[in-house]
Parts: sequence; structure tokens; C-alpha cells
Amino acid sequence: MFVGTWNVGGRPPHRGLNLRDWLTSTPSSPDIYVLGFQEIVPLNAGNVLGPEDKGPAGKWLSLIRQVLNPAGIHGDASEADSPSAEKPPRVSFSDLLSMEELELEEAEGELAGYCLAASKQMVGIFLCVWVRSSIMHRITALEVSCVGRGIMGCMGNKGSISISMTLERTTFCFICTHLASGEKDGDEVRRNSDVAEIVKRTRFQQSRRLAAPPPHLPETILEHDKIIWLGDLNYRLASANSDTHQLLQKNDWESLLQKDQLLIEQRAGRVFAGWEEGRIYFPPTYKYLANSDIYAVDQAKSREKRRIPAWCDRILWRGKGMKQMSYVRGESRFSDHRPVYSLFSVLMNDGLFDRGGVKAAAVDSRKREG
Repeated sequence: MFVGTWNVGGRPPHRGLNLRDWLTSTPSSPDIYVLGFQEIVPLNAGNVLGPEDKGPAGKWLSLIRQVLNPAGIHGDASEADSPSAEKPPRVSFSDLLSMEELELEEAEGELAGYCLAASKQMVGIFLCVWVRSSIMHRITALEVSCVGRGIMGCMGNKGSISISMTLERTTFCFICTHLASGEKDGDEVRRNSDVAEIVKRTRFQQSRRLAAPPPHLPETILEHDKIIWLGDLNYRLASANSDTHQLLQKNDWESLLQKDQLLIEQRAGRVFAGWEEGRIYFPPTYKYLANSDIYAVDQAKSREKRRIPAWCDRILWRGKGMKQMSYVRGESRFSDHRPVYSLFSVLMNDGLFDRGGVKAAAVDSRKREG
């Protein structure tokens, strides 16, 4: 499973933007792609309070599709996303893809490559899940839940999109978040509060709507078997002082990480208790000057905000049977953030799946996961 997060700085993607280095740099081809974005639109009053601008999300989906399904590979209904398509669009930015539409598409033609299983936008936050087409028919109980934590504690300029799904008997939850910004001392408390409220307020109601719900269908984030939290968490470096610049110049990431608010708050038990994060060996992902590899510290122009570099963009997980294979960042200069991705090996609750989606082994999950 490939998990990626990227704050794209309010810029719509251009046609020539290279996503291949980000999405295809893993040694093996993932079965699931979970891709979260922040600020796909500028976070101005018009976008926060007005109608949702769905244009950029469609452009991101198109670029992702071109990488995951190169020319000659069909099956993800890319034509359905174009305005000129005759058949109804399969992708909905307000609702999840329905399984009925998928089944219809499978009947119409042979599937290959990856299918867009689900997508959701909330102002600038955008989350999409792509699944290898050979296992798509095994996914059930797709559901979405959004929590706004922006203006007045409820608007969607900050907050979360969560997607719940079940693959055979294993339940997954993916939470894409954009938490409170700011680098003043004490701003980390607002971010901690965002996390707590997202966990508290996220609810999946499908089990209540079904006449005969499957057993153990999760209603909350923490009830899922495998959970991934990704996004611009916005945690900065605590009490930035004179040695911060020296450590940056020395590329001494290990010493700088001692100041990382997320690690400090997590170790103190104030946020993400019971969650795991891989060791960080890459430079801070924020804030860069536009189209450059230069941090916006003293070099920033007067019209740009000066920021102490920080690891704002993170991926955490929770649940047994998950092993992180890599945790790295990309080097695209498109945004003032660098993209981050992680590759996970996931043990299913009832065994393993081969690339064709056929169960290769069925074992007691308690024995396999201890």
C-alpha cells in the first residue's frame, strides 16, 4: 500500500507536472494507492464560504490516472471524467463511487491497471483511493466522513476527510488532514485539539442504515483494523532559537527533530497515543521559496512569509499487521511543501492476497498478528 501526502499551495496542476517520480519510485507495484492533498484551492473566503471549486481535483485525478494507467491500459473510466463524455461520470467529488457503477463497468469491459475506488473534496483537502482493478470487486462498505476544524471550529478550510473501506474481512480507515497553522509557542495545542476532535467527531453511519449490517462494521476511526493518518499536520519546531539555523546549515536533521512538536507532544502523551511513525531521515518539508530548493527563512522576499523550516507533512499509522517499508519525501518544486510518501506491507486479517486478488492463505489472524 502506497500512502502519499502533499500540500500543493493553492495551485492547480499544469499538464506537464511530473508525478511519476513520486508515485512510481517504489521497488514494487502497490495494490492500493492512498493519496491526500491539502490546499488544492487557495484558502480564501470565496473558496471557504462559497461553492466548492471541483476543477483542480479533476486535474489531479487526471494526472494521477496517467501515471497509474499508462497509455494502453484501460479500465478506470478516464473518459467519464471529461466534460464531453456521453455516459454519466463515474467519479463524484461529493459522494463515494458506488459499487453498482463499478460492477456495471466490469461487465462492459475487461479491467486492468488501477480503479479510482473513492474520492472526496472538502474545500482544499482532497483524498482519493486507487485500487488494483483485480481486487476492486473485493472492496465493500466504502464510506466517507468529514470534519471541519477551520473558521469558528467548523469550516472546511482546516479539518479532515476520512474514508472507510473493507477489503475482504479487513477494515481500513484513511484520514487526510490539514491541521491548525502557526509557529508560535502554544499553537501545537490547537493542533492537538484538532486531532482529538477529528477522532471524536468522525463517524461512519452505514452500519445503522443497513437492514442486516455485517458484524463488526466500524463506526469510528479507532474501530478499524488498519488506520493511516496523513496530511499537513502543521507541527513546527519548538522554541526556535539561534542554533536552529546552524543545525539547518549542517543538515543535522537528528538534532532538529529533537525540537519537533509532534514528537514532543506524542512522547508526552498529549496526542496520537498508540500511533506509530517511521524514523525521519529526510530534510524538513516546509517552507520553500517558489520553484526553488531554498527555505523561506532569511532569504524570503518581503512579500512572502518567512518560516522556520519544519516537518509539517507526516504519515502515521495504527493497527497490527502493518510494516512500513519506506518513509521518504519527493523533490518536486511545484509547491512550498515537498510531497511525502510511505510504502506499507499489510497483512490481511484472514490471510494473504496475490496480485490477482485470489486468497493465497487463510489463517487465524490472532496467530498471524500475535
